[in-house]
Amino acid sequence: MYQIILGNEEFVSVPELNISIILARIDSGATSSSLHAFNIKIITEDNQKFVSFSVYPINNNRIIILHCKVKLSGWKYIRSSNGLTEKRPFIITTVKIGELLCENVEITLTNRDYMGHRILIGRESLPQGVLVDPNKQFILTSHLEKEYQKTSTEIYKPLKIALLASNPNLYSNIRIMEVGKKLGHEMIFLNIKNCYIDIQQKSSTIHSRDLPHNKITEVDAVIPRIKPGLTFYGCALVRQFQTIGKFCLNDANAIANSRDKLKCLQILASRCIPMPATSFATSTKESKQLIDLVGGAPLIIKLLEGTQGKGVILVESNTGAESVISAFKSANTNILVQEFISESKGEDIRCFVVDYKVVASMMRTSNNEHEFRANFHLGGSVKPVKITANERKIATTAAKLLGLHVAGVDIIRSKSGPMVLEVNSAPGLEGIESATGKDIAVEIIKCLERTFYGTKNRKRT
Repeated sequence: MYQIILGNEEFVSVPELNISIILARIDSGATSSSLHAFNIKIITEDNQKFVSFSVYPINNNRIIILHCKVKLSGWKYIRSSNGLTEKRPFIITTVKIGELLCENVEITLTNRDYMGHRILIGRESLPQGVLVDPNKQFILTSHLEKEYQKTSTEIYKPLKIALLASNPNLYSNIRIMEVGKKLGHEMIFLNIKNCYIDIQQKSSTIHSRDLPHNKITEVDAVIPRIKPGLTFYGCALVRQFQTIGKFCLNDANAIANSRDKLKCLQILASRCIPMPATSFATSTKESKQLIDLVGGAPLIIKLLEGTQGKGVILVESNTGAESVISAFKSANTNILVQEFISESKGEDIRCFVVDYKVVASMMRTSNNEHEFRANFHLGGSVKPVKITANERKIATTAAKLLGLHVAGVDIIRSKSGPMVLEVNSAPGLEGIESATGKDIAVEIIKCLERTFYGTKNRKRT
């Protein structure tokens, strides 16, 4: 029988997906084939199920993007090389390797952006008689290398990204600006306090004392990093950017919902996300009832808005709690009364969620035996931590319920299991990057690219 020999890498095309050329790993040791895609969504049209998704066809290039939609063939459970089992949608299509036609190829779809090849062709996808030489590349498709290189230079126009924040010298803001520029985008720092809004019937705009107006109107996307003291005005600016058609990585409603601790907990509780017992009232007449509802002292009293551990008080006695509640209420300040989880011993876990996936996690520990808050900005120590599957699910679900593409979800370990303390819409990068060694700023820019190009049809330059 005549045999065809392939290399362990070949250039392939998938005509049905309009993928004209993509670098594939030909793996005779793998049973199935897979395509590393993102923005995977199942949709129903005319009583038929389709799967839509986006693909980066060129390795190490996150600017060129293809959007695909094809009939969904079903679901498969795939065990990866690290032993984890994942449920993936799969499609059946035709793959061309040079002149070799591979028909009825089952390809699973998964978001594994860290993989070296965008597509993997397993042995079951190859016609009978085709062999793979594991020590050679491009046996059948070496003539396509120039076409691949040419495609890799046909990039979409880089984005003009505004970082909407208030301190250009903050570690997190410096990192995001640096990484955005490194990845080829034009980065603009837009100071919240120096912006003002012009609302007109036909054309509303945003201005800044720092930048000419055309610089702002040319912005493609916005990364909001709004500190708590500027939540109201910052959200107004984000809403205005959304009104004039600019893409915002975290939208105004998501930010506002995360900053209002009461509303945030109500949203999470509606989907049974575990959290410490919490009570709230507007009058001091219910102070004793509020204390009883959370199991009595010691307990936590929190301002409705606050971050980095600010506005959080541990009260050791019921009498002291009544006095603190009364003091806040007399100043017309809204507070939450919350159960104190004593077994946490000044520790909590920060899960950094990007694009609804936990990209890093760290344990925060108070360095003072009398300090129950473990925040990095309060002098707490940080170290990487391996979270459980349940903690991962809780963190990603919390971010998804609030609609935050970028979020810091704080979890505490209690006797009854993990609980969400709060969700931060502008989590700091310094602690998590120093603890884990991961480049979180890159993850944020990559998330913006994926979501922006997934919703906008960009023209090539």
